[in-house]
Amino acid sequence: MKDKYPNMKSTVNTQGEVVTQIIHFVGGIKRTYHGILSSSIKQGQFTKFKCTDGSMVMINDVNVLCIEVFTEKF
Repeated sequence: MKDKYPNMKSTVNTQGEVVTQIIHFVGGIKRTYHGILSSSIKQGQFTKFKCTDGSMVMINDVNVLCIEVFTEKF
């Protein structure tokens, strides 16, 4: 999976190939995403990433306060 995506040199990559993120949004809402392929994270107005189940998530950065990142071990 690593070879599919260019290395964006994200610091999330140092946590591992597959991570879980808890994203804290404006207004107090939190969402947990499991199985994120850290090498697939692309940042911009919308941060995009792919998950091990084949889904893709797009998040508007304006609405994000904080992101917690945890290593997934298989």
